[in-house]
Amino acid sequence: MSNLQPHIQLDGSLGIKYALLPGDPARLDRISPFLENVIELKFNREYRSLMGTYKGVKVLAISTGIGGASAGIAVEELHNIGVQAMIRIGSCGSLQPKVKMGDIILVSGAVRDDGASKTYVDPIFPAVPDANLLFACMETAKEKNIPHHIGIARSHDSFYTDEEESIDAFWSKKGVLGCDMETAALFTIGHLRGVQTASILNNVVAYEGDTSDSIGNYVDGESLSMQGEQNEIYVALEAFVKMENNLC
Repeated sequence: MSNLQPHIQLDGSLGIKYALLPGDPARLDRISPFLENVIELKFNREYRSLMGTYKGVKVLAISTGIGGASAGIAVEELHNIGVQAMIRIGSCGSLQPKVKMGDIILVSGAVRDDGASKTYVDPIFPAVPDANLLFACMETAKEKNIPHHIGIARSHDSFYTDEEESIDAFWSKKGVLGCDMETAALFTIGHLRGVQTASILNNVVAYEGDTSDSIGNYVDGESLSMQGEQNEIYVALEAFVKMENNLC
């Protein structure tokens, strides 16, 4: 196939149904050891990609950068080349004391407090994952006793708004587990395009902690969050195997 996509620089000749969507291009270096027969593909703008196999299932991993707008472009272009199921493996900040550093959140719905998803459909439209893909993630986390929580996340567009502390406090009181910047766009656009989606968020910011300090520790590999990242990669890959074998 020659449908080369302008941003991700990939086309349908890959013949891959499943994709992992981290935000950070560097995270592909930590996904690669989970896979066999790894091939680096492209690196254009924020979109770095590689492919490999996990338990016989072909998997694409592609970074999406920061925010719903760039993640949305990835979803659209991956759909154009035949990808049918996508799992975000990202980071988040905790909005609840029970969500500890390195815990993962399996997102059952997202508050659409972003701009990207709103350009597609009215905000009254829900942002939810594919039920079977979410269930596959839940089963894996339970089977392996991985510290996890299931619930709502909030997607937003900036860490640095003037009222961010009060905004976080508002959503915390509503029972929202954590916040990221991409899940709402992934769920909304994925649904509209007929793509199965799920989002697994690794908590890298302690409840009422400082985002910039925590993310600095995360990048340096000096916190529990690194184990959370390993867990979210494993859960996502196992979920793809379950989907491929019709176990969910």
